[in-house]
Amino acid sequence: MRALVLTGPDAAEVQRVPVPEAGPGQVVVDVHRVGVCGTDVASYRGTMPHLVSGAAWYPLRPGHEWAGTVASIGDGVGPEWLGRRVTGDTMLGCGHCDRCRRGLQHVCAHRYEVGVLGGWDGAVAEQVLVPASSLQRLPDRVSDTAGAMVEPAGNAARAVLSSGDLTGARVAVVGPGTIGLLAAAFAVAGGAEVHVFGRSSAGLRLAAGLGVASTGGLAHAQDSAYQLVVDTSSGPEVPARALEIVEPGGTVVLIGLSGSPSTVDTREAVFKDVTVRGQLSGSPVMARTVAAFADGSVDPEPLVGATVPLDRAADVLAGWRPDDAGAGPKIHIDPRR
Repeated sequence: MRALVLTGPDAAEVQRVPVPEAGPGQVVVDVHRVGVCGTDVASYRGTMPHLVSGAAWYPLRPGHEWAGTVASIGDGVGPEWLGRRVTGDTMLGCGHCDRCRRGLQHVCAHRYEVGVLGGWDGAVAEQVLVPASSLQRLPDRVSDTAGAMVEPAGNAARAVLSSGDLTGARVAVVGPGTIGLLAAAFAVAGGAEVHVFGRSSAGLRLAAGLGVASTGGLAHAQDSAYQLVVDTSSGPEVPARALEIVEPGGTVVLIGLSGSPSTVDTREAVFKDVTVRGQLSGSPVMARTVAAFADGSVDPEPLVGATVPLDRAADVLAGWRPDDAGAGPKIHIDPRR
């Protein structure tokens, strides 16, 4: 089959690779859509932290935001999965350690991450091999495009859904990229008054179309004004600013990763009695994310600017964007093309 292979920093090509075979508890999925995210770009450039640490290595096959149809199953997998439209979790825990038993497989010390960590081949390919336990069924009402947005949207959804009832609450989202826009959409759906801050004029225009109360630069955020602040940006200065603008007794959720360490004054968090939560994954709320897409309360499709064939995947990683792409920041690949 055809798959995108990263052979080194700034080097990628579509290669013929062996067709995967489902082992016990595993399935092989025909990939219909796969999204390209910042982690994939960092893998292509050689700057992804797992590559730097040696926990990932070249050749590397990326792709962890996907949707498709189950083509074959291994021993121990129920036949009802055959032909089922699905997406899947990126985080594959060992299943045996204390964290996995507590439902925290996304921080299992021995986990794989599809297309990212530990050599588990990703979904920028005609097929992907994954454990059946990682699958999420996609209802007919959820398109392939939306299905491939479940993984990034899960991160956004968890930031919002894990913060309690936000009806009438003032929420600040920093960073109008894919995850930030999705976080804003989930907060609006939850009845919050949402304010989106960032530098991207295109992203802020998209945010304005989500029904948010205001958009603008972070300098316009009010101090001590927001019960929930979600930082999806890459600015090393943003976490400190988040502590300034969060209301006493509120919550700051940190999702974005900066290229250099952030410096914060923890006294600000103590004096304001603030909860600060780091977040790696949306694994715990993937089913709730699918449900939100299915009932129409959150629509991720406008955030996908274009879908391109597999042969253009390396170009996308290098920064290419089709001239006729829409306003959405996300680029999808259809490996069948």
